[in-house]
Amino acid sequence: MMRKRRNMETFNLSFLDVVCCGFGAVILLLVITKIYEPISIQESKVNMEELVVELERQLNELKGESTVLNTEMLDLEEQISENSERKNKLSGDISSLEAEFKASQSMAEESDGMLNNLLSARQQLTEEMKKLLVDYDPLDDSAVGGIPVDSEYVIFVIDTSGSMFQGPWNLVIEKVSETLAVYPEIKGIQVLNDEGDYMFSSYSGKWIPDSREIRRNITQTLRFWNPPSDSSPVEGITEAINTFYTPDRKISIYVFGDDFSRGSVEAVCRYIAQINKADRFGNRLVRIHGIGFPTQTGTANGAKFAHLMRTLSEQNGGTFVALPTL
Repeated sequence: MMRKRRNMETFNLSFLDVVCCGFGAVILLLVITKIYEPISIQESKVNMEELVVELERQLNELKGESTVLNTEMLDLEEQISENSERKNKLSGDISSLEAEFKASQSMAEESDGMLNNLLSARQQLTEEMKKLLVDYDPLDDSAVGGIPVDSEYVIFVIDTSGSMFQGPWNLVIEKVSETLAVYPEIKGIQVLNDEGDYMFSSYSGKWIPDSREIRRNITQTLRFWNPPSDSSPVEGITEAINTFYTPDRKISIYVFGDDFSRGSVEAVCRYIAQINKADRFGNRLVRIHGIGFPTQTGTANGAKFAHLMRTLSEQNGGTFVALPTL
């Protein structure tokens, strides 16, 4: 019995020794591993820092190259823009020269036509208008068709009543174009009706700058322009003088109409003389011309209009032309 117990104790001691040795080996391996681990981490850190530095260097190089390329691209865009502007300017100059050449040819033809029309109109007046104009003598014999063309600004005062709009309106448009053709270049244009209403509300109280496009736009708009009218040019003339006259402007007002339905000729002439004052040499602030359309030939109102515009033209440095037929 004692012998068996001794053998079991011997076995137990040997097993514990083995287990302790195993644990010791594991601990030794862990110690060895921990000794070398910081070195590996340090090396990895150094490598990563070098890599970051290299990448930052490459990034800076790319940024520098990008800046240079952007600068070159901006220079190229600026050169392209300048070249485009030069091209557009040259194209515009060529177009302007072509337009001026065509305009010169057209204007010469239109001026000849205007002169012939005005001279013909003055030679073919009705008998009644001839009586009204028997003692009328143009102030400037060197003017085109008897109308002085020394003005730098032109204002049209147009009767837009039914007898005009439904009658000789195409002729009105034609005469507006011919009148403008007499002035190759002016500083400003304005179009009112006899009531003083503006054709273009955006230019109320302001000059419309002269150009071929503006002249074309005026004649196109005139085809459908029909504001209310009382067939008296007094309001239109008053608006034109009071709004646009300044001492440094040479202005001509062209009154287009066919009859004068209210008021007396003498009263209107006295009123216009008050606002279109004369200087000590007898020169008025603006010239007033009249173009009479023969829709009311043989009527009292037609004769009154002719008498009114003949008198106003004579007193205000202008010319009255009565058109013979439609």
